[in-house]
Amino acid sequence: MRRLAILFLISATAAFAADAPKPFFTLHDLGSGVWAAVGVPGSGAGSNAGFVVGDDGVAVVDTFQSAAAATALLAAIRERTPLPIRYVINTHYHLDHVAGNGVFHDSGATIIAHRNVRAWERTENLKFFGSNPPAHKKAWVESLVLPNIVYDDAIDLFLGSRRILVRSMPGHTGGDSVVIIPDANVVFTGDLFWNASLPNTIDGDTAAWAQTDQRLVTDFPKATFVPGHGEVGKAEDVAAFRGYLEALRSDVAAARQRSLTGDALTLAVRSQLAPQYDKWGFYTHFIDLNIRQADEELAGTKRRPPISQ
Repeated sequence: MRRLAILFLISATAAFAADAPKPFFTLHDLGSGVWAAVGVPGSGAGSNAGFVVGDDGVAVVDTFQSAAAATALLAAIRERTPLPIRYVINTHYHLDHVAGNGVFHDSGATIIAHRNVRAWERTENLKFFGSNPPAHKKAWVESLVLPNIVYDDAIDLFLGSRRILVRSMPGHTGGDSVVIIPDANVVFTGDLFWNASLPNTIDGDTAAWAQTDQRLVTDFPKATFVPGHGEVGKAEDVAAFRGYLEALRSDVAAARQRSLTGDALTLAVRSQLAPQYDKWGFYTHFIDLNIRQADEELAGTKRRPPISQ
C-alpha cells in the first residue's frame, strides 16, 4: 500500500510539472546591479530583456512580446529594488521587444528609442500577420505604447551617478539601439546579436549588420553581451554571429554568380551553410527566409521600412 501511495505521488507530481507553465525568462546577475532576462523558448516571452539598477532608479531594456511577460519582469525588479522605474529603452520596433511597454509606462517609466521605432511600431509590425492581418491583431498592434522620447544618433541617460549610453547602430532594422553600461562592461545589443541563433532578417542590411558586429567586438573586447535572443555571450560569440552573416552574404552572392535563382539558389546556399549552422537556434524557422531575403538584398529589390522624417 505504501509503495502504491509513493507511485501515485510521483505520478501526480510529474503530471503537475508537465502542466505547469514555463517561466517567461531566467534572470542572470551580471554584477554591479545589471541583470539579463533571457527568454525561455516557448514561454511567450519572445526575446530577451534586462534591467540596470542605479543610485536613484532603474532602466529597463526591452519589454518582451506580451504584457504578461513584462509584468513578470516588473515583479522580478521589485523583488530586488524599490527604486522607481525611470526609463525603458526599446532596442528596436519589433513586437517581441516592445509589446510590454504599457506595463512600464503605467508604472511611470519614460520610454526611449530611436526615432524610427516610434514611426514603425504601430505600422510595420502589422506585416508579421500577413497581408491582411486579423482585426484583433491589428487592434493589438495599434494599441502598443510608443516611446515618449526619441533620438537620432546618441543619447546618454543617468541613474544618479550611473551613466547609460544609448547608441544607434545599423543593421537589423534601421532603427536599432545598443545600450552600454560602461561601469559594468555590459552591452545590450538587441537583435544586432543573436547568440548561436539564426536571426530575423526581414528588415536587415546584412553588410551594415556585419560591420556593426565587428565594431562591437573591436570596441568592447572584454564586455559581457546580452543578445536579443540566446544566452548571454562574449566577444567571440558576437564574432561567430558576424561570421554567419558574412557566410550568408558570400554564399548567396556565389550562387547568384552561377545564375541560380529561386528554389535552386535556396537549396544550394542551404547546403553550404548547414554543416556549420544547422544546430543553431531558429535554423529551421529562418534559414530559407534568410537566404531569400539576402538574395533580395543583393538584387536591390528588398523592401525596408521607410525612414522617419
